[in-house]
Amino acid sequence: MGKRVAIIQSNYVPWKGYFDLIGLADELILYDEVQYTKNDWRNRNRIKTANGVAWLTIPIRLSGRFGQRICDTEVEDGRWRRKHWATLAQSYARAPFFDTYRADFEQAYLQQEEPMLSKINRSFIELACRLLGIRTRISWSLDYESGTGKSEKLVRLCKAVGGTEYLSGPAARAYIDAGVFAKEGITLRYMDYSGYPEYPQLHGGFEHAVSVLDLLFNTGPDARKYMKHGT
Repeated sequence: MGKRVAIIQSNYVPWKGYFDLIGLADELILYDEVQYTKNDWRNRNRIKTANGVAWLTIPIRLSGRFGQRICDTEVEDGRWRRKHWATLAQSYARAPFFDTYRADFEQAYLQQEEPMLSKINRSFIELACRLLGIRTRISWSLDYESGTGKSEKLVRLCKAVGGTEYLSGPAARAYIDAGVFAKEGITLRYMDYSGYPEYPQLHGGFEHAVSVLDLLFNTGPDARKYMKHGT
């Protein structure tokens, strides 16, 4: 039996496509030893509100050093937790399944004491996976030796966990060297994020590019019907 591996940076309450990547893999390796990038998905995501699409952003502390890693990035101010939860509660109070998941997310936000961004992201990713019924194993890239070179590192991580197939997001086509994977006998595949069906959604016209929280609060146990790995 082969083993499919996905390797990706942790994101804050990611969109449904992120969870499809996880759900289609046997193991997800969170690759947070790479450089933190500002104005990216690492510490923020989008939700729908009565006033339109809005950002939820975790304030982070920048060290000023070049190459600050995601795994070394700390939260600047803990007040984001109550602020984010209050915004979610206000925006999704009328969603059909908000009360179904209210206790899970209220606890996840209001009892969140972790100062490190990577660990905060992972906690929300694992919670959403549990609610979606995704049982993929999740690990850190730092748990393994990854070598040097972009593609070489990915291959090394795949081999470290016994991977025979690597599932990548489509944006990685710009830098992945397919020959490195072929040389090591690892099949390289890319996700296709096109063709997602729409689902009942609050607050105006439909928007795909929002946090998975929107999908959960609006569709509840039917969420997988609107995802690729659940159809």
